[in-house]
Amino acid sequence: MGIHDSLALGVRARSPLRLGFAGGGTDLSPFCDEFGGLVMNATVSLYAYAHLSPNREAKIVFDAAEQGDRVEFPLAASVPVDPGTRLHCGVYNRVVREFNDGSPLAVTVRTTVDVPAGSGMGGSSALVVALVEAFRSYLNLPLGEYDVARLAYEIEREDLGIAGGRQDQYSAAFGGFNFMEFYANNRVIINPLRIKSTLVQELEASLILYYTGRARKSADVIEAQQTHIARRDRDSIDATLALKREAVEMKEAFLTGRLKAVADAMQRGWAAKKSTSAEVSNLEIERILNLALANGGLAGKVSGAGGGGVLLLLANPWERYRLVDILEKQGGRLLPAVFTAEGVTSWRPYV
Repeated sequence: MGIHDSLALGVRARSPLRLGFAGGGTDLSPFCDEFGGLVMNATVSLYAYAHLSPNREAKIVFDAAEQGDRVEFPLAASVPVDPGTRLHCGVYNRVVREFNDGSPLAVTVRTTVDVPAGSGMGGSSALVVALVEAFRSYLNLPLGEYDVARLAYEIEREDLGIAGGRQDQYSAAFGGFNFMEFYANNRVIINPLRIKSTLVQELEASLILYYTGRARKSADVIEAQQTHIARRDRDSIDATLALKREAVEMKEAFLTGRLKAVADAMQRGWAAKKSTSAEVSNLEIERILNLALANGGLAGKVSGAGGGGVLLLLANPWERYRLVDILEKQGGRLLPAVFTAEGVTSWRPYV
């Protein structure tokens, strides 16, 4: 499709959210720059969407339905970063500067996300990836998955200064079950894993995603972890090294189809994660996890930096229904959990 056709029709893009099974936190600087980071994650069929179309009034309009924010700007090569639509502003400014010769784009960009903000499933980063992909398709840019993920990371972490790691952008771009390696100088290696379809089905039969109803500011938790590492806190470094080891164990458990080993690695990883910072867990999280483990749960952890959001639980498949019934009475919300192998995609609207 030529650029003129794309400009006339606009595009839609979506990128999947992820579940962090092991190694989350090792993808943060300065840890991964010195020790190398390893993460095992997988994407599920919950998405961030970006809908980009030409603006006939020569304006720039950003509408973030997931935040309830909408802003309009006069046509310009760079827009001020509005707090409610900062991701949209950051992507627009970078794309215009780097890929459109500084020429402004009259566009309307609308976005939605399938989970609440602060869920711990990488929703913000997935949204940046979807936004980058929408502009990539709209302008017919020659960018592959690594390029899209790297650009999304730079916009979010460097241009906008939002604290966080690297796994979310790459999981959204690539999709599927991935073992990720992170090194100094932003070097990233993505290793897609060939997981047996029957193991995926077993995982789906075992998996429960429980949203606590309490969003958390991941930046606060992440900044605390980064501070501990930068100050050479021995306990935090040892705990993060343990997270890295559990990522290797988790990868091997997935590849060999051992669900109990997956659960064991998850439990050990959660214990190590809590040792990285006091902000990772709280009384309510521990109450729900203990309740789950006492009622058929095999393992449980927070998906993401911690402090709230979604709890990732594994249960015996034949006891999952009973545990779901118990959790539904705890005041939170259950989310669907179906794995997806596809990363970020874009397409023209159907009319």
